[in-house]
Amino acid sequence: MTADPLVQLTGLDIGYTRHRQVIPAVTGLDLTVNAAEVVAIVGESGSGKTTTANAIIGLLPPNGRITAGSALVDGVQVAGARERTLRRLRGSVVGLIPQDPMVGLNPTKRIGAQLTEVVRLRGIHGAAAHAEAVEYLSQAGIPDPELRARQYPHELSGGLRQRVLIAIALAGRPKLIVADEPTSALDVTVQRKILDHLGGLVREQGISLLIITHDLAVAADRADRVLVMRDGRKVEEGEPGTILTDPKVAYTRQLIAAAPRLAHGGQLVPRFDVRGHERPEPILTLTDVSKTFAADDLRRGGRGFNALDRVSVTVRRGQTHALVGESGCGKTTTLRIALGLEAATTGSIVLDGTEIAGLRWSRLRPLRRKAQLVHQDPFAALDPKFTVRQSITEPLLSFKVGDRRSREARARELLDQVALPTAYLDRLPGELSGGQRQRWRSPGPSPWTRSCSCSTSPSRPWTSWSRTRSCGCWSTCRRHWACRTFSCRTTWPSSPRSRTRCR
Repeated sequence: MTADPLVQLTGLDIGYTRHRQVIPAVTGLDLTVNAAEVVAIVGESGSGKTTTANAIIGLLPPNGRITAGSALVDGVQVAGARERTLRRLRGSVVGLIPQDPMVGLNPTKRIGAQLTEVVRLRGIHGAAAHAEAVEYLSQAGIPDPELRARQYPHELSGGLRQRVLIAIALAGRPKLIVADEPTSALDVTVQRKILDHLGGLVREQGISLLIITHDLAVAADRADRVLVMRDGRKVEEGEPGTILTDPKVAYTRQLIAAAPRLAHGGQLVPRFDVRGHERPEPILTLTDVSKTFAADDLRRGGRGFNALDRVSVTVRRGQTHALVGESGCGKTTTLRIALGLEAATTGSIVLDGTEIAGLRWSRLRPLRRKAQLVHQDPFAALDPKFTVRQSITEPLLSFKVGDRRSREARARELLDQVALPTAYLDRLPGELSGGQRQRWRSPGPSPWTRSCSCSTSPSRPWTSWSRTRSCGCWSTCRRHWACRTFSCRTTWPSSPRSRTRCR
């Protein structure tokens, strides 16, 4: 006798209400996930992957709703279910690994407290709950879990925050784990460890796994079944071997051709070869830069945490320089120091011939037009109350570039460059997918150098080029908890209604 599927979606339609009209996001979706099965949903950003995952766990936003079809999870009808019913499913039946690590964690609570909260729901309290929380941090590949359990989310790198979310999902011991881009912010060594661990849970404990990913190589390597989505519809479904060797639709072939690990027979082919070319003058030079953060750890004897130790980097004009390494190795710290967003403990930072170490804000701000930052976390870096149009035109307005008509034209041009329709100009960050938010960057005046911190993690492969830019000004909002200041002197946190423009 065949057991009933753990998840069964039949003719599922999901839409979002906007201006009193329902905009369809998912149409006629059929999907089943059996016990101890790994299913991967693959597609470009905005194809409905995350919307499907949120519908399964009952976490659609207030303007989102299931308009037609059926959604059964462990025999419970999720479509139209009450909140009390959905809460009984979350954690114990379905665990979620969200895409955005910063928004998914409570910035006011330590990491250990957030994990212990999940463990307590299973009836474990006291020291046993803390010990189990630390064990789940270790299982998620977090080094020195005792120290990390005492830290706050802002004290961790993006990759470590992603691993904390994975540990929280595992702590509930659910029947199904919905992993929305679970390894997008992780380095390749930890990515393999996490995926191996999730796969081991499927084999040993019979836990099902639904992977939402843009990485077709991960889906083909880890899933028992792959489902390809585009524009909210399922276009192809089958076993990974069949999908890779004999795709039925042109869109799947396009995905395969755009994946670096699948194209060129699995061999990485460099796009640029600068050997023998004349070496241009440097635009950015870091010399013997060190950075030590204070750490609340008695074992360190008050020495703090040494994030960088005598790092030297030279970035030349007209070239792309990549910093590669495991999460927590200091890549983002190096970028923030290079742009003057973080003060170096020792060392020299020269941007376009100007030493910026210790430079006053009034002299540092004009350099913002020469160097821009693409943040790693697309949602936490965007003002949730600003539309796409406002975020793109704000740095242009701040630096007094053009008039209203030229700024509007520039906004439309830049949206076209990152493959977003101009109809998105009036949308807010919450109305876009993670990949679309990553492509939505506020360009400001054209910079001479651009720093990207894991800028293409959630984006679809064929739109992951460096045209994406970041704005030169951030405004205050209650959803931001730490300083994201780039070219303004805003004090964080501030009043929910306050909004400061660059001076």
